[in-house]
Amino acid sequence: MLDITKYIDHTVLKATTTTKDIEKLCLEAKEYGFYSVCVNGCYVKECKKLLEGSEVKIAAVVGFPLGAMTTEAKVFEAIEAIKNGASEIDMVINVGKLLEGDSHYVENEIKAIKEAIGDKVLKVIIETCYLNSEQKILACNLSLNANADFVKTSTGFGIGGATFEDVILMKKVVGDNAQVKASGGVKSLETAEKYIELGATRLGTSSGIEIIKGIKVDKDKY
Repeated sequence: MLDITKYIDHTVLKATTTTKDIEKLCLEAKEYGFYSVCVNGCYVKECKKLLEGSEVKIAAVVGFPLGAMTTEAKVFEAIEAIKNGASEIDMVINVGKLLEGDSHYVENEIKAIKEAIGDKVLKVIIETCYLNSEQKILACNLSLNANADFVKTSTGFGIGGATFEDVILMKKVVGDNAQVKASGGVKSLETAEKYIELGATRLGTSSGIEIIKGIKVDKDKY
């Protein structure tokens, strides 16, 4: 039987997140054996302390959620997160640059972050809700060119989250050269299993416990 817990990045990214929320997140991740916790950079040090001795990894978001800060700022943020204990970085591309056709900028930014973090895992959030199919394909190819480890559907803070169609498309583009993370709106066991069946190897959700217990999820949850 498929162990869904090992696919889940247990996530808390809201602006209202407090240290108590982070403590709860880490305790739950250890208790249920989730693959990682995914947090904003200011909480990485706290997570490292709370998760000491466990196998739960720490993923930190960079350029989140808009992706519109400078490349230099994103690189600094990624380096800080790794230094503080993260082993994975989930970065948001500059969507505006992609939309206006500046592929060089987008690819070079991803590459700069990957080079800065070395052998640590880089997931590239392409925010599919703002892109057409051609642009999604381009974003995936730019990520491959820049040696990213994952392409990821969404921040969960845009106008839409992951869809089955997007995961199918992204997996088709990256093949075995990168992995796919579905995030935003993953709220049921059935949905989680479907994403994995379609090729996703990681799921970003704040509803991991509800998913594995089959509990109905609040529609406002990430």
